[in-house]
Amino acid sequence: MLERGDFVSSARRVMAAGGPRVAIHLRSSRFTARELTLLATQLAAEQEPTGAWLVINDRVDLARSVGARGVQLTSKSLTVADARLAAPTLALGASVHGMDDAVTAAYDGASWIVAGHVFDTPSHAGEPGRGLDFVRELAAGVPVPLIAIGGVRPEHVALLRAAGVAGVAAIRGVWAIDAVSAERAALDYLSAHDASSAGDGTARGDDRADDRAHGQR
Repeated sequence: MLERGDFVSSARRVMAAGGPRVAIHLRSSRFTARELTLLATQLAAEQEPTGAWLVINDRVDLARSVGARGVQLTSKSLTVADARLAAPTLALGASVHGMDDAVTAAYDGASWIVAGHVFDTPSHAGEPGRGLDFVRELAAGVPVPLIAIGGVRPEHVALLRAAGVAGVAAIRGVWAIDAVSAERAALDYLSAHDASSAGDGTARGDDRADDRAHGQR
């Protein structure tokens, strides 16, 4: 998605529309460090006027240099404990695939946990989604917000919220469409979140800290 010529303008619209309830998770295995830094710098500048978050994948050094609000750590990244020593003021997310990883990350200071893949997705062709029981167990077992990823559509949000999920992350659900629709898609996820919160009696204002962690990507 980053290769699209309209990605930055589209991401800016998503950030403006979602405000502090949205985070753009910037990652690419194909971009050079210079190219990724250019993109990150442009999006980091949108954080203050919009309230949205920029979260950089893996690269603690890049996040610090451009002023991103957070880093998403993977199994190949620094551990949460080491990243916390290197960047004590950054919000740190951790991608996990099981309870042991989630508990360790939370204990070491992760600000949120991203877990998946929850539903079937082309990104993991031939691998069935882990389902609601997977996220329900994690949500009950860790004391930090849980973000669900993997084939998540707006119609799944109510089910995920009922399972204890704080927010969702979407790739194709937002970005695999044209630039104008990306903004609309992000708002669809947020509307679904609001509807699920109203249904279970959760105060809308209380949700914002969780949404802000990793609303969209």
